[in-house]
Amino acid sequence: MAKWGQGDLRWIVEAREDGTNVNNWHWTERDATRWSKGKLRDLLVGIVVENEAGCVEMSELKQVEGQASCSSRKGKLIFFYEWNIRLSWKGNVKESGAKHKGVIEILTLSEENEVDDTEVNVSKKKDVDILKDLMKTAGTARVREALGDYLKALKMEFTMEMILPAKAMATQEPTVERKLSENTLQVCPLGLGRKIPTVALHMTELFDATTEQLYSVFTMKDLVQKFSKSPAVLEAEKEGEFLMFDGNITGEYYRIVDKKIIMKWRCRNCPEERYATVALSFVPTPGQTELQLDCTGVPVCKEESMKFCWQKQHFEEIKGLLQLTQP
Repeated sequence: MAKWGQGDLRWIVEAREDGTNVNNWHWTERDATRWSKGKLRDLLVGIVVENEAGCVEMSELKQVEGQASCSSRKGKLIFFYEWNIRLSWKGNVKESGAKHKGVIEILTLSEENEVDDTEVNVSKKKDVDILKDLMKTAGTARVREALGDYLKALKMEFTMEMILPAKAMATQEPTVERKLSENTLQVCPLGLGRKIPTVALHMTELFDATTEQLYSVFTMKDLVQKFSKSPAVLEAEKEGEFLMFDGNITGEYYRIVDKKIIMKWRCRNCPEERYATVALSFVPTPGQTELQLDCTGVPVCKEESMKFCWQKQHFEEIKGLLQLTQP
């Protein structure tokens, strides 16, 4: 094994007397089974599909069997999940008003298959081809979309802090700060005399909505819950608190006006009591609104996960919501 200051930083053993699994380099594992069962229930139950012939709702999660975990092996993240899921659905035929029930079975959702290839079987208690056809087409598509959202959330939730920085990273601040000088705004205290470098992010995205419509997506609880597909707490006023994505995102509104929102913003697995500052500016353009995001105080190790969160969990989901709400 390397001595302190020599060799590959990932093999440094000074941080622990027994020299075992320093900084989670050799291995670490987190069980995601219990969390996954709750997340799958939240995403699948309540899905509604409708056409001119009928309407169907996923009414109950009858069975969810399997397991999920996230592991790191020598710096590589490995996700394992394998699920068999059984849902009940209920629907009605619009022309006759007749009500019917059925079952959806999701077989072997696992990392070995793409979500679009996951087998989804639809059955019904009576011969009602109208509703069964609706479930096989639109219903199956919505189920697979929800499964994709589960996998995104799994990777976002369980990637955080699986691989910890080596101690040397904390003792080489001047070098790190110089290397990041073009993007870094400050070096953020992390307690116990340690500091971490932080980076500023700037992102822009165009939305097919007015500034008022887009602004409301960030300030109205029901809209936040729709695009995040999870319960939310929202006090859209100065010093009001917010909680989103099952508590994975928390913070406080610092300034909130019609065309700008400034927030203290924190991901659950960021360093304790450390908040980034997120500024959202809503800029009208012909037929659209440009959202400008400026974020400061982001720990360098969280830069990619922050970008992923805003691009995948916010921007893309909001665009989907806006498409559904357009007249």
